[in-house]
Amino acid sequence: MKKYFELPVLIMVILTFTASMAIAKDYVIYSISQDIPMGYDKEIIRKNYYIDMGKNQGVAKGSVLDVYRVISVLDPYESKKRFNHKIKIGEVKVLHSEEASSIGVLQKIESEVETPVFEISKLMIGDVVTAHVK
Repeated sequence: MKKYFELPVLIMVILTFTASMAIAKDYVIYSISQDIPMGYDKEIIRKNYYIDMGKNQGVAKGSVLDVYRVISVLDPYESKKRFNHKIKIGEVKVLHSEEASSIGVLQKIESEVETPVFEISKLMIGDVVTAHVK
């Protein structure tokens, strides 16, 4: 009987499937909901940010999460490489947390003087979220 899997091949297959688990997952804002503006004077429009990070990742009500925008820029001259810049744009305070997701509100937006120019200066779907470390 012929051996189809030898030990080195088996080890390579196992490492291939377990290597993807070692790569860190980026948590993101996956949805945004807000009040419909009615045009009243001094109207306060509430906005909720839905994040795919929850109790399983240690997020609880009152937690503060940092929000980053990843800006990808191509260097067309020297290296022809693409550079990714991860820039903090604000903070979200968690109002409600489930096992794998949470709902938050804007707590702080970084000053425009202290951050690079963005096409959209507010938080948006796809922004990367991490735990706030003091």
